[in-house]
Amino acid sequence: MYTRAAQSAKRRISWLASSLVFGFLFLVIVLADTHSAVAIPPPSLHVRAIPAFARKYGMPCSACHEAWPKLNNFGQTFKDNGYQMMNDRDAPIFQQAAYWPVAFRITPNWHRESVDHIDLANPATGLTTEGRLTTHGFDLSGLDILTAGTLAKNISFLLVPSADNAGAFHFESANVRFDNLLHTSWLNVKVGKFELDNIISEKRILALSNNGGLYQIYHFVPVGDINGFGLGDNQLGAELSGHSKNDYTRYSIAMLSSNDGNVSLPNGHGYDTYLTFSQAFEAGSLGLQRVGAFAYIGRAPTYASLIAGGTATADGLGQKSFYRAGFYGLWYIKKLDFMTMFTHAGESAFLGTGTPAYADLPVGARGPVWNGGMIETHYTLNPQFILINRYELIRMSRQALATNPGNLGDIDSLTFGYRYYPFISSRAGFAFHNEYSLVRQRGLALSGKDLTSSSLFLGFDFIF
Repeated sequence: MYTRAAQSAKRRISWLASSLVFGFLFLVIVLADTHSAVAIPPPSLHVRAIPAFARKYGMPCSACHEAWPKLNNFGQTFKDNGYQMMNDRDAPIFQQAAYWPVAFRITPNWHRESVDHIDLANPATGLTTEGRLTTHGFDLSGLDILTAGTLAKNISFLLVPSADNAGAFHFESANVRFDNLLHTSWLNVKVGKFELDNIISEKRILALSNNGGLYQIYHFVPVGDINGFGLGDNQLGAELSGHSKNDYTRYSIAMLSSNDGNVSLPNGHGYDTYLTFSQAFEAGSLGLQRVGAFAYIGRAPTYASLIAGGTATADGLGQKSFYRAGFYGLWYIKKLDFMTMFTHAGESAFLGTGTPAYADLPVGARGPVWNGGMIETHYTLNPQFILINRYELIRMSRQALATNPGNLGDIDSLTFGYRYYPFISSRAGFAFHNEYSLVRQRGLALSGKDLTSSSLFLGFDFIF
């Protein structure tokens, strides 16, 4: 039986959720452009939130997630233990034969995309001018099919066939992990295609729009750079990792093919290294805090090999070096939490200027260097309602060409929204997701003006 105070609080929360819903619908009506255009499809979700685990252990999804797909420390420990609770229920044979550890996730949505100062070609005259391009309409996200669990004690797996919203499939993740080698949690080996050990995980990001559904600091490269690497991309290789029993202390060392996770060895001439370390600590009534650092040292090709007749192949040659490094913190003040990150990155001058390794560099060429920062806040009003806000900035410290403006390509990105979960169960997950995101890139327009793009996203995010 609810008390009057509890019933009043529940009515206020319902009123707040309804107000936000109608507020975003109002924005849709006000901001919708009358120009007709084809809607830009949002990317596939690629998120690890698997109700099959909740069904297996008879717990709600909130046991492992602060707000799915965002993990709490219990969920992170469960993941680091190889999807094991370290009890008899871990074994696949414990479950009935009808149990199937598979989940499906997709997000029907309405979204609006707008880009200002974009280059537009007039088909009648062939001339290019600057203008605003706006698209809006009903759409689908991609589809993720997630299956994960244990093959035997201390042998776990993750397989994620993933499709774009047109149904073209690829393997987002496919790996096997050997846990607790030599009977210690400090030795675990993972082999296959997997997400890098990023505590601030792009695969568990709470934003979903075209602009907000990725971390800019994970994918940024300077203007004119030909390196396609993204720190948020899943990679192919092997990882050695370990953690304390309570998961407060964690490390990982990965050796990866220099191909940004692409199959068939398109750049099969080198290996990359990724290193991480983090430490968590209790801060009294504030909750569990975590700090960590990472470093990625990689190589990328500068030109493609040729076959007879001069046709380029997929094989990349002339690899040159690049790096990404930084540190992060997860900070909790009861219902409010902050994710903070600083990154420092650099590229070879050959990558930064798009120059093949066999050619001379342009006069004044140098390796580009940049820094990035991010702060993302979440306010978990209750397990069913979370507010999201994120700001990212990226600043060039050194341009690849001395003649470039010092701020060319600098990025400012702002994302805010909320997720409302009407129910929490061990069978399925459902969220009403509203979000707005704005990204400004310095000097990228034809006239030298800033290129500004925005996304407004309203979706029904479900997994079962």
